Amino acid sequence: MTLWWWILAAALLLAVLGLYLSMTAGRLDRLHRRIDTSRHALDSQLLGRSALVLDVASSGLFDPATTVVLADSAHAARAASEDDVVPRGLAESNLTRVLVEAIPDVSEADALREVAADPTMLDDLRGTCVRVQLSRRFHNDAVRACRQVRRQRLVRWLRLAGHTPWPETVEMDDTPPPGLTAR
Repeated sequence: MTLWWWILAAALLLAVLGLYLSMTAGRLDRLHRRIDTSRHALDSQLLGRSALVLDVASSGLFDPATTVVLADSAHAARAASEDDVVPRGLAESNLTRVLVEAIPDVSEADALREVAADPTMLDDLRGTCVRVQLSRRFHNDAVRACRQVRRQRLVRWLRLAGHTPWPETVEMDDTPPPGLTAR
């Protein structure tokens, strides 16, 4: 092989490597945007759930003690900072636990529907709880995919992620109350 063939082969190899790195950096950027979007969607669903829990608590369906506990948990979940992942997860898990205790089974949910001024309120709450579950799942899937790309050697060595922080999953109990899911 002549010198020109070696130069052409090296240039082709560099072009393929550059294309691969460019595609990987673009994929990483899209994954980070997907994480941001899914995080905002999850925050929106969590705020919607706490607002709906406040509406349910103030509707007069529950006894005063349950109403106070529901309202306090919903306020704590709303007040938790979006930036602090662990305290927010604990507050949301506490809200889930209080919801499970307030509506433990289908008979309790049916009894609440019978006395409710708006019987669809509990169905709305069920839908919101399911959307929270799905939003958290989508967010954690996006984080998992991003982490997988960021663990690749070339991505680490060439610092293709730049200065973006390591993506964190959202860990919380988001199980809907059994009384609402059995319908």
